[in-house]
Amino acid sequence: MAGQQPPPWVHAAFLFCLLSLSGAIEIPMDLSQPPTITKQSVKDHIVDPRDNILIECEAKGNPAPSFHWTRNSRFFNIAKDPRVSMRRRSGTLVIDFRSGGRPEEYEGEYQCFARNKFGTALSNRIRLQVSKSPLWPKENLDPVVVQEGAPLTLQCNPPPGLPSPVIFWMSSSMEPITQDKRVSQGHNGDLYFSNVMLQDMQTDYSCNARFHFTHTIQQKNPFNLKVLTNHPHNDSSLRNHPDIYSARGVAERTPSFMYPQGTASSQMVLRGMDLLLECIASGVPTPDIAWYKKGGDLPSDKAKFENFNKALRITNVSEEDSGEYFCLASNKMGSIRHTISVRVKAAPYWLDEPKNLILAPGEDGRLVCRANGNPKPTVQWMVNGEPLQSAPPNPNREVAGDTIIFRDTQISSRAVYQCNTSNEHGYLLANAFVSVLDVPPRMLSARNQLIRVILYNRTRLDCPFFGSPIPTLRWFKNGQGSNLDGGNYHVYENGSLEIKMIRKEDQGIYTCVATNILGKAENQVRLEVKDPTRIYRMPEDQVAKRGTTVQLECRVKHDPSLKLTVSWLKDDEPLYIGNRMKKEEDSLTIFGVAERDQGSYTCVASTELDQDLAKAYLTVLGRPDRPRDLELTDLAERSVRLTWIPGDDNNSPITDYVVQFEEDQFQPGVWHDHSKFPGSVNSAVLQLSPYVNYQFRVIAINEVGSSHPSLPSERYRTSGAPPESNPSDVKGEGTRKNNMEITWTPMNATSAFGPNLRYIVKWRRRETRETWNNVTVWGSRYVVGQTPVYVPYEIRVQAENDFGKGPEPDTVIGYSGEDLPSAPRRFRVRQPNLETINLEWDHPEHPNGILTGYTLKYVAFNGTKVGKQIVENFSPNQTKFTVQRADPVSRYRFSLSARTQVGSGEAVTEESPAPPNEAYTNNQADIATQGWFIGLMCAIALLVLILLIVCFIKRSRGGKYPVREKKDVPLGPEDPKEEDGSFDYSDEDNKPLQGSQTSLDGTIKQQESDDSLVDYGEGGEGQFNEDGSFIGQYTVKKDKEETEGNESSEATSPVNAIYSLA
Repeated sequence: MAGQQPPPWVHAAFLFCLLSLSGAIEIPMDLSQPPTITKQSVKDHIVDPRDNILIECEAKGNPAPSFHWTRNSRFFNIAKDPRVSMRRRSGTLVIDFRSGGRPEEYEGEYQCFARNKFGTALSNRIRLQVSKSPLWPKENLDPVVVQEGAPLTLQCNPPPGLPSPVIFWMSSSMEPITQDKRVSQGHNGDLYFSNVMLQDMQTDYSCNARFHFTHTIQQKNPFNLKVLTNHPHNDSSLRNHPDIYSARGVAERTPSFMYPQGTASSQMVLRGMDLLLECIASGVPTPDIAWYKKGGDLPSDKAKFENFNKALRITNVSEEDSGEYFCLASNKMGSIRHTISVRVKAAPYWLDEPKNLILAPGEDGRLVCRANGNPKPTVQWMVNGEPLQSAPPNPNREVAGDTIIFRDTQISSRAVYQCNTSNEHGYLLANAFVSVLDVPPRMLSARNQLIRVILYNRTRLDCPFFGSPIPTLRWFKNGQGSNLDGGNYHVYENGSLEIKMIRKEDQGIYTCVATNILGKAENQVRLEVKDPTRIYRMPEDQVAKRGTTVQLECRVKHDPSLKLTVSWLKDDEPLYIGNRMKKEEDSLTIFGVAERDQGSYTCVASTELDQDLAKAYLTVLGRPDRPRDLELTDLAERSVRLTWIPGDDNNSPITDYVVQFEEDQFQPGVWHDHSKFPGSVNSAVLQLSPYVNYQFRVIAINEVGSSHPSLPSERYRTSGAPPESNPSDVKGEGTRKNNMEITWTPMNATSAFGPNLRYIVKWRRRETRETWNNVTVWGSRYVVGQTPVYVPYEIRVQAENDFGKGPEPDTVIGYSGEDLPSAPRRFRVRQPNLETINLEWDHPEHPNGILTGYTLKYVAFNGTKVGKQIVENFSPNQTKFTVQRADPVSRYRFSLSARTQVGSGEAVTEESPAPPNEAYTNNQADIATQGWFIGLMCAIALLVLILLIVCFIKRSRGGKYPVREKKDVPLGPEDPKEEDGSFDYSDEDNKPLQGSQTSLDGTIKQQESDDSLVDYGEGGEGQFNEDGSFIGQYTVKKDKEETEGNESSEATSPVNAIYSLA
């Protein structure tokens, strides 16, 4: 696998820390060594006077060092002061005040000395100060009188405290003073008003100082303001809004600087500290502040704006931040500029701090103390706490500025050297000892360690050792003779072996061997190579709506010999798995996602050797947070500017803002929509109505839903005026036939424009010269009585309040009440054929209102038999209708009425003409279905049959003529037609009887007699005897009845048989 490139994920693997090359070599504590300071108090040590004083100083050395202190550069005799003691095996001072004493008596500069036989180490000079929180001097403050619009500074001047107190302003009722770009606190603690307004009189102003160590707050007597104004109107609603200068008549002024004064100033700051630049300006309107740097841009990574843009803070200042800065204060009247020259100085800081020097006898070495600062610091060397020039001379030592060179050192050269570098802004003090030892190599770590590492990682095999002279260290693998150095290996000066990229073949036993002139020492390390832990299916970024379920996957592959642990972080903190979450081996499920679930989720797959991380971000879409900090500005008689600060959009951009208003006179507590604005704005001019005490709130809308309404703004009342409109939806309608109710939609609060809104109602009959009737109404309806039925009226409704009347209203036409209409005129029933009946009518002569339609009721009847009644409704414009007959013999009775909204009026009734053969059909319907009639007809038929047989017998005996028509064939028994009584007739005999059709008027014509038997006699005589005449009459009629019986029920009727026999 030599030369194989690692996969890309190797660069994200966990790396072990490497020893720094500059790390100091530590002498084992069992060997003799000079003292070293390990712990000490800070240079400026401020203590709480209520507690015991503790000044720390800890050191190590062999033999263990002893301690003593100086105070204000003089020996501090601890034994003589009963309140002062030193901790055992330590140099830490404890000053106890339980038995009395004043902590202030122990203020001063302390320095600790740690000494053994090989030298003396020094602590920093520790300046001890006791915290102070003095009381404010009692003073009576006169009211501060100031003209409206003028600038004002309320000075705090807190008592000097240690450390400096935190300043804040409150009212005497302990309410914080609201600050904005007009009113704000400066860095010096003073309260600045860019311009004073009437609203500033509503509270008093007290400066408060909070002292850190004593945890106390001191309060100054409050200031009371008295604001003078030339404006006679003192409406409280105008006090609550800044920058209402146009409404107040306050003179507008160009900006001027309140702090710092003038057009230029300078400021010095130390390197590494924070630079705070401040510009506070007065003016009307309140100026805006902008910051610039001459010749370049502001450092974006370090610069931030504070105090409503009035302060610029640059953190961790360096020399590059020096230069000219200027602030620009501007309003609509003009602008001014102030230039601040910034100089960056520096207390000393290390370039090369001296380090302990361990040498063998006869070796050479050097101590280097190199520092920088502005101005350039000076370097002073000391040895064992004394100036080097006062120490005994040493021929083996040479001082060259910031470097001490040692040549051919001997045991007597052991000492602790101090380097003190200082300038006017501070100092640095460092201890470094020179130790001269003759020690063979020794290993400082446990032997035969097992090191397990991850494939493809960079790793380090440590082999801590010590020896003097410093031994040479070499590494070997698996007992092979070749030294490991170069290529994939690197040996550091401290003896650590670095393997730049672990491969499988790097597994084995490594041996480190330390050698100097006094001997050698070795140690072994066994290296095992493990497969890396890798997340091969990572969680993905997700966007989810609130209330849904989200699953984050995390599937891991790892070395089977290592125990795997999978955990989750949220926003880089351990995730608590609550009841809405389910953690499985390879996933995390969140049920009912809420806004608090939004954030980054990190899957951490770890073993005891390595770990792999995979991060995904869950974005939860929610309704926007409510807007806040509503502010009314630019107040005018009919408009105001509303400004708000948008709330969090919760990851779904705000699309709209809805501004609502509430007024406290007509509908208090009821909110109405005023305007809708795009989601990109946070300030809008609202058009207002007169005489409304407005209060506003804002609702934000995004794709998920609407936010909760913002907190309401302050109220703002507009002045009154006559109405500019009249009520809408004016109507005049009758509720009874002799009245007319006039109604309208009442005007809302924003249309009233003044108190006591009322309505002047006028009416008169249309197209007459009658005088207008009028009445004043406070509601939304008025009833006019004693009116004619459905008469048009002219109506006017005009709004009026205490400021006057509204514009002239439009005239609306209304109608008095409706009544039942009269009957439709000229109702006509026509029957063009036996299948349909046509109906026509004209509109009523007296509609008595607006016709809503017609109602037709009709029923079919036939003698005493009556069918089901049918109802048809027609539109008011329809005057024709066609009825499809169910049968050709029934008659119909029709009833037609007109309708208004009152109801149906008088009806007109007509019947259809009688159908053909009404007499027959009536008898058929009334007699032919009776049992007795059927029996009678059967008897008559039997009698006729007997008579026919007798006639045939007589005729056959007489032989006068055959019954056949024009037949020569003798009538014999072989003829089958004779046997069954059938006869042949001519076509002429089969024709319908003349006059059998009934006329349209229902009458029936008499038929011609056809009882002649001329065609049936022997020869052409027209005379026939009685018998022949009867037979001819009968046979022809019989034949016709049989023929027509298949076509009409009329032919089979027994009534027709009676007529045939007559």
